[in-house]
Amino acid sequence: MVKNVAKTIAVSDEVYELLKRFKLPGESFSDAIKRAIKRGGRLMDIAGTKTITKEEWELVEKAMKKIRAIEIKKKKELIKKMQSE
Repeated sequence: MVKNVAKTIAVSDEVYELLKRFKLPGESFSDAIKRAIKRGGRLMDIAGTKTITKEEWELVEKAMKKIRAIEIKKKKELIKKMQSE
């Protein structure tokens, strides 16, 4: 079971305004960021520069790799379960 936990991030006023213009009507900021990432964009494309340190970004990348590994494992387990039915 995956829990959705809200996190607070700090962005510059310029980045906030860019993100505000990027998001669609009725869409949350989280949804807008997710949409940008899923369509092949990178968070840095909408986040501007110097909003996160290199070390912090490396931590984000490590966390994303772990999340992807968990998702792959869950998909394999689901496929295995479906094939055994």
